[in-house]
Amino acid sequence: MTDERDAEAEERLHDVLSSDALAAAPLLLGAIVSRVGDDGERVAVRITEVEAYLGERDPGSHAFRGRTPRTAVMFGPGGHVYAYFSYGMHICLNVVCGVDGVASACLLRAGEVVEGADAARRRRLATRRARPGAPLRDRDLARGPANLAAALGVSLADSGLPIDRPPYSLELPDAPVDAASIVRGLRVGLSAPGGLDPFHWRFWIDGDPTVSAYTPHRTVREAGRSEL
Repeated sequence: MTDERDAEAEERLHDVLSSDALAAAPLLLGAIVSRVGDDGERVAVRITEVEAYLGERDPGSHAFRGRTPRTAVMFGPGGHVYAYFSYGMHICLNVVCGVDGVASACLLRAGEVVEGADAARRRRLATRRARPGAPLRDRDLARGPANLAAALGVSLADSGLPIDRPPYSLELPDAPVDAASIVRGLRVGLSAPGGLDPFHWRFWIDGDPTVSAYTPHRTVREAGRSEL
């Protein structure tokens, strides 16, 4: 029975990651992403906030102008890591989605550390964004994309690795987060094309304390909106 359940879970994950990022993003909410770091310690994070990026169709995407050595992994197939250095300061973690040849990825923006909190705290305090000695609340350990990646110990060398094979794992929740609990709004940090309406391509779990602090001017309930 366990092998059967594992096969079903693997097939469900494959189906989600084979769809484009806009379809996959809300289904990744509540999933558990984990990584075993160079220190040998495993940190696991329950995903509470995700942004979708649709490659060459999306002016906010790194892949908007086509394939480059950095963005090649975004062109699929789905199920791989895309890690990049943001603003010369920190690493961000994306999950590549969709079919081979079409760029699409979900940025993991925030989550709750559900395993390895001590290791996550040490890694966060070792980054330049966390002042040594400054207290870190549990809810802040993976709150924001740079913090999530730091808590997991993500490296730029991880780009191209399978998200569901060691040192990573990705497990979907037993049932998707209820649509009534999902809010979607504008993506963060994009005031140029790609950050304005109609790009309500950020999804988060309503009321979860680990969601990043940014609040867009307009939000819509995922359950009540069908257009992009």
